[in-house]
Amino acid sequence: MKNVEEAFRIKELLHQQSYLSKGILRKWEGPFTKVYSTIRTQNDQGEYGPTLLGSVPDMDGDSALEALDAACNAYDQGQGLWPTMRVEDRITCMEKFVTQMKTKREEVVKLLMWEIGKSLPDSEKEFDRTVAYIYDTIEDYKQLDRDSARFAKQDGVYAHIRRGPLGVVLCMGPYNYPLNETFALLIPALIMGNTVIFKPAKHGVLLLTPLLEAFRNSFPEGAVNVIFGRGRVVAAPIMATGRVDVLALIGNSKSAIALQDQHPNKNRLRLVMGLEAKNPAIVLPDADLDLAIDECISGTLSFNGQRCTALKVLYVHEDIVDEFNKRFSERVDSLKFGNPWEPGVMLTPLPEPEKPGYIRQLIDDAVDKGAKVINKRGGEVSENYIFPAVLYPVSKEARVYSEEQFGPVIPILPFKSIREPLDDMADSNYGQQVSLFGKNIKTLAPLIDTLVNLVCRVNLNSSCQRGPDVYPFTGRKDSAVGTLSVHDALRSFSIRTFVASKDNDYNRQILEELLDSKASNFVNTDYIL
Repeated sequence: MKNVEEAFRIKELLHQQSYLSKGILRKWEGPFTKVYSTIRTQNDQGEYGPTLLGSVPDMDGDSALEALDAACNAYDQGQGLWPTMRVEDRITCMEKFVTQMKTKREEVVKLLMWEIGKSLPDSEKEFDRTVAYIYDTIEDYKQLDRDSARFAKQDGVYAHIRRGPLGVVLCMGPYNYPLNETFALLIPALIMGNTVIFKPAKHGVLLLTPLLEAFRNSFPEGAVNVIFGRGRVVAAPIMATGRVDVLALIGNSKSAIALQDQHPNKNRLRLVMGLEAKNPAIVLPDADLDLAIDECISGTLSFNGQRCTALKVLYVHEDIVDEFNKRFSERVDSLKFGNPWEPGVMLTPLPEPEKPGYIRQLIDDAVDKGAKVINKRGGEVSENYIFPAVLYPVSKEARVYSEEQFGPVIPILPFKSIREPLDDMADSNYGQQVSLFGKNIKTLAPLIDTLVNLVCRVNLNSSCQRGPDVYPFTGRKDSAVGTLSVHDALRSFSIRTFVASKDNDYNRQILEELLDSKASNFVNTDYIL
């Protein structure tokens, strides 16, 4: 690593030799998978190539089922320590975890850069945003408990209503936000009293290993279990047992369907999922082009377009499309490519070795069907990158029109009537978000009223995004199942449950004694400040 600044070098390989199960960091005695970064560095022989970062256990189905047993035993049909624990005690455990997590910031940020090629500012933002998400979740959970610290009465029946856990959760996060989006599933699932088996994504796996000790130290035995390996080897056998109550996954619908199909009791399986999207931008003729181009650059190419919320197709009105294309292409060509820690870099190495070849196929297919690469550098290929290609005009028969490219290629379509992009969105398999650029309210008002019925978030004169995390994050059709946000996720991973009693002297006396004794963690009206 002679060509890497001292502060960003990987000074020791990280060989993760254990996994977390039943509250113990168990040493793995089987085979390991080497973890490489596509960032190329110079070895001792002066040769450049992918950088070895370390290794993780290549676990098998039997060891995964042991972790499932640990989670099921910890839940113990709702009788376990974690699901029956007082809210304030679960919060204490979570606060202990996030305190220990913060001590690993530098290590996790460095691994984010090396493993998935995320820029230094974005890697720092992902870590800090995740910490903030945990604290916000704790505060929202406190408020949820405050709202439940009372009895309702209707038609002579008292009811004490709270939200309870669902059971055992299999949690699988994505490689593009391996910390933030994974924890957006794991943290609310855990704090609501569920027990969790967590399998990291294929890329971005090492950066989670510094947190294993924090999980072990902070939560009761079996509440959190972390396994490694290929999904079809470790996740499929877990699902096939039928003992998983919730599948929490951020990824693609093919993987989601394959895992659901393994479960023998689909009607008993709760799903919480963020899946793929094909978010469009619609640039109206009266749009502020400077603003639209700025936002479309960010929307299409932040983290090389490897975001479900990325803008993946641009519809530009025919009256302004030539000017838009000229200025947009020049901006794309001016973007800096380099290693994640270099100042001002926006384009960084792609974590998937096969991705440049896939993007090249999309470009060639679009060109064969009539499109042109309209920026000078579009499609330039190196060992670990392909420079963003701006394609125009893209045929609806081209693969890049319908496939979620999840990488640096930008299809542009002209439109004359607004019905064209609206009909395309209605026909699409996806319905997450849209970016709408324009200023005439007489045009925008009816458009907004239609778009909110096609997608779940309309971004006015701004690129698509997930945050702020307090806002609902979901999608229609194949883009999501359930809703995630600080507020919604707590409800997605829980169910309303209550104790009811008829209003009579006999029951009132029992309830008063229950409350005075504080013997029940459920029936109590303590108020958490």
